[in-house]
Amino acid sequence: MVTFESLVCGNIVRRHARTFALASAFLPLTKRRATYAIYAFCRLADDAVDRAGPGGREAVHATLVSLRSQLDEALAGGFAGPVMHETAWAIRRFNVPMAPVDELVNGVARDLDPTDYRDWPSLAAYCEGVASSVGELCTHVFGVVGGEVNRTRAIGFARTLGLAMQLTNILRDIGEDASNGRCYLPDDALLATGITREQVLARDVDVHSAAWRAMMREYVAQARLLYREALPGIDMLAPDSRRCAQACAIGYAAILEAIEEAGYDTLSMRAHISFRRKTRLMLSLYRVADPALLVAGQPAVA
Repeated sequence: MVTFESLVCGNIVRRHARTFALASAFLPLTKRRATYAIYAFCRLADDAVDRAGPGGREAVHATLVSLRSQLDEALAGGFAGPVMHETAWAIRRFNVPMAPVDELVNGVARDLDPTDYRDWPSLAAYCEGVASSVGELCTHVFGVVGGEVNRTRAIGFARTLGLAMQLTNILRDIGEDASNGRCYLPDDALLATGITREQVLARDVDVHSAAWRAMMREYVAQARLLYREALPGIDMLAPDSRRCAQACAIGYAAILEAIEEAGYDTLSMRAHISFRRKTRLMLSLYRVADPALLVAGQPAVA
């Protein structure tokens, strides 16, 4: 059923998540509506942090607490705005637990502090909070086959997919993040290149150097490995949700190809996949027997 609230959430998805908007075409309407609601809630939380000005930490923290309280109000039957109303409907309709919701809110709150990660495990922990939590939420909406044991395993794979997608975001948005005073690249990786965090934030880096390219190449390979590790979970999903999950994985993995095509320079530009190319990738799902080939960076369309 199309409602005003569902239209609001759908508009947020189409404006901010074009890859997912395309992939969601594979979902039945009820599941699509629920995932749109979850995405819209996540976007509200993320935007609250991204729009924080200098000295605005306390105000943003209060906004996040308020968002969580508004969701509780909506779940109790009150009306706290269209996104909260729609998110509450999705949670009730698909029995979504609140633990990953709280993990997401706490995860985005970490961006209120300096982004200074020592190594890959510490960065991965951040990615778990802001993205693996979303993978878990979507798994409850998508549904699984094989009972509760399979649900637990499917959630594990979905969380890995979320980790892969967030790492892809980080590699794509290095320059954009730097302009917002953030650098997610871990200290040990930067030390190995001889580049300081301050240089990245100032966008004063020779992105054509062998050291920079080697670091980026390593993280692109890490992301691809995570995509491949996540793929077995797709077959555990309900049949009417599998193509959407495949499309999300393939659409995001293609960003890694765009990063390579840009010569690993995502400091002065943002790696971009055209709408036409995304559409061809989605259509290729009907012609490729093994989606792992697309995730691994093989040509999507002959």
